[in-house]
Parts: sequence; structure tokens; C-alpha cells
Amino acid sequence: MSKNARRGAEKRHTRIPDYTVSQNFLTSRRLIDRLIRLARLNPGELVLDIGAGKGHLTRALAEAGCRVLASEIDSRLCMYLQETLRGYPHVRLQRGDFLRMPLPAEEYRVFANLPFCHTTAIVRKLTESVSAPKDAWLVMEKGAAMRFCGKPVENRSSLLLKPYYHGEIVYHFRREDFHPAPAVDTVMLHLSRRAEPDLPTSERRAFAAFIEHVQQYGLAGSRKLLSKKQITTALRLANLPPLKPSGTMQYVQWLCLFRCCRQFGTLPRLAGKTP
Repeated sequence: MSKNARRGAEKRHTRIPDYTVSQNFLTSRRLIDRLIRLARLNPGELVLDIGAGKGHLTRALAEAGCRVLASEIDSRLCMYLQETLRGYPHVRLQRGDFLRMPLPAEEYRVFANLPFCHTTAIVRKLTESVSAPKDAWLVMEKGAAMRFCGKPVENRSSLLLKPYYHGEIVYHFRREDFHPAPAVDTVMLHLSRRAEPDLPTSERRAFAAFIEHVQQYGLAGSRKLLSKKQITTALRLANLPPLKPSGTMQYVQWLCLFRCCRQFGTLPRLAGKTP
């Protein structure tokens, strides 16, 4: 039997569930293998595949020698995955909502095509957890990736991420790389955990409160945290440029002024329960 005939027979005997409008699958094995090579995943490493879908990434990761922990919330897709992944002993499938699942206690990496509607929540869960991954290779909307990278300007999401992870867009997809084709531009974002974080995790909430306060009231407004002289002096001593008239700040300026506020000013309290 030819290769194409064998694939046709497999499709007839294994029912593939219909996808929903929120799912966009990468189906080209050549492209998936290229992305795995880009990620330099090593055989034996534990890799999370979040939103496994039809298992295209899962199978490729397993065949690259990785131990794969795949999660999928859709019950129909889970039934399909259970059938198609039977021959992969190093794949473990978890059915349910990834946002409610515990993260591995051992070191792991993430390689996943994220559901666009849950991108922010998934990134926060991964990067703000005690069991954060070594790094993550995430397929997501270009707009979301730009936001995490702090482009065109720093924002709350990028500022909370950058003390602990370096983010970089490493691949730009064509819309026809997916089935069905997404209505937005899509990229792969690489998040690499810093060997030494810029802030201890114990100061995450204080930094979040500082960001929230400055974005709402400014640094030297009616509810000022620092005087103009303190701001100017802190940036000059750190060899950083002065603040722009527009008020936009670089990440290193945010970090410098937070440390100055922590030492000489009064840190605000975070209004919400979580950063």
C-alpha cells in the first residue's frame, strides 16, 4: 500500500473531530519540525504542549525524543488523542482546563500553539508560578506577543514579565500555515527565564502596585511617589536617560525608579488581590 493510501485508510478509520472557530491548527510537519529545531529541545526533556488539539505538535515532540505532557480541554479532541497517541509511551495526556492544572515540580519547557482567547492567562500562570518553566516557545497573536515584548511602548504585561523573562519574537507565520487560517497575524514568542532575575519574586506585588500607581497618577503628580529631583538624580546615577516629556519610560527606567521609590519613597499598595 502506498503512503498516501495508508494515510487515507487511517483517516477513514480514525474519526477526527470537527474543530471550533477558536482553534487554528499547525498541520505542516515540515514547519513543525523546523520550529522544534529552532527551540533546540533535547531528547528526554519534559515539554508541555498546552492545547494539544489534534496532536500535530505532540507527536512531533515525542518523535524528537521529548517526554511530553499534553493538555486538552475539548472532550472530543481528547478521545481522538487517546486513540492516536497510544503508540507514544513518553506522552501523557491530561484532559481539562490547563489554567486549573498544577505545573510540574521538575524542570520543564513549554512548546505550544496557544488558544488565542486565553493567551494572557496562560502566560501569567506559567511565568508567575513558583514552578515556572525554563523557557517557553509559544504560538500566539502578533499583537499579544508585541505587548509582552513591550512594543511599541512598555505596558503592564511587559513590565511584570521582564524582571523574570526575556521575550523575543522568533518566527512570523503565514496565515495559510494554519487550518483554518486565522484572521490575525501570528508569531512564535520565545520566553527565556533570566538566570538572575532583576527583582526577587517577593517584590512582584510591590512592583505591580508601583506600576499601577504611576500609570494612574504619574510619578510626580498630586499623589507623587518621588520628587522631580529624586527622579532626575536616580536616573543620572544609573547612567540612564532623563524621562521624555511624553512620560513614556523604558523598562530599565521603570526598574530604576521603583528601586529608588523602595529606598527613599513610599511604595503604594496593590488595589487588587493579584498582580
